[in-house]
Formats: sequence, structure tokens, C-alpha cells
Amino acid sequence: MATAGTTTNPPVRQGTRWLDADERETWLSLLRVMAKLPPVLDARLGHEAGLNLFEYTILGMLSEQPDATLRMSRLASVTNASPSKLSHAARQLEERGLLARGPDPDDGRCIRAVLTDAGRALVESSAPGHVAAVRELFLDPLSRPQLRALHEVNQCILERLDPEGATYPTARPTTGEDPR
Repeated sequence: MATAGTTTNPPVRQGTRWLDADERETWLSLLRVMAKLPPVLDARLGHEAGLNLFEYTILGMLSEQPDATLRMSRLASVTNASPSKLSHAARQLEERGLLARGPDPDDGRCIRAVLTDAGRALVESSAPGHVAAVRELFLDPLSRPQLRALHEVNQCILERLDPEGATYPTARPTTGEDPR
């Protein structure tokens, strides 16, 4: 972990910038949110739609494309999944008739995922419950200024973590403003 211990002294390394109390609390609170939010959303989606958050994300990303299609390599990037994890999930979704995989007509070496009518219907029927959960658990506790601030903070962090914009399903949106 990137924090200094509170009960024992960390090993001294020249140049280490230890976290101060505010930085430590901010970092640990983020870890707690990242640990708690996905399982709660998984459980709700599982109960309401028979999907986990990863499967819903796959179908959702496809549903937002004009042709309901993405190359598997791009889908792996936008869902931050390894090719094997995505392939396993896509196989399960394909067996359920929610997506289809096949060669990309523009480049036969690539495989693309296509949302089926059944997949679109499931996304559309489960979206209201999912949006309600996101609102309840994530958005409603925040004021509009906090929401904007969180977005700006996330964008700054993503500039470091994802400078190429690999997690965006299409070209990265531009606001014309530098969030910093």
C-alpha cells in the first residue's frame, strides 16, 4: 500500500513522499468506495437482470455504438479486461443470445462483438434499475458542485492512467476546457 504505517515506522527511503493525513484519508476512502460499489451493483444487476456489472458494461458499451458493434480488442480496452476475461464473458453472453461474435468485415483478422436484439432488450429493460442504483449509491449523495469537481478530478487522474483514451469506446470527448 502507498501509505505510511500508523503504528510502525515505514522503512526510510530517500526521496519517498509519504502521504500526509489528508492524502492518506482521501486515498483510503477511494479504496473503500472501489471495494464496496462494484459488488453492490453486481448484486442488484444479478437480481434484476441476471447480469453482473462486467456483463452489463459489455452490453452497455455495445448498445451505445451506432451499429451496436465493437471489435473485441476495443471492447477489452474500454472494459479494462484482459482478452481472455472478455472472451470468456462474451462466450457466456453469446450462449444466452445477447451478443454475437464474428469476423470484422473491414479486417478479417479481427473479431467483433455485435449486440443482438435480445441483448438490446435486456440492456433497455435493466437500465432503469441500474441507473436508479447508480443514482442512489453514487450520484444522489453529491451536490452539483461536488459532482463537477469529482468529474474534473477523475479526468486529471485519467490523463495519467489512460493518456491515449483507451477506455473511451470512441474518440475521447472534448469539452474545450482544461479541467486543471
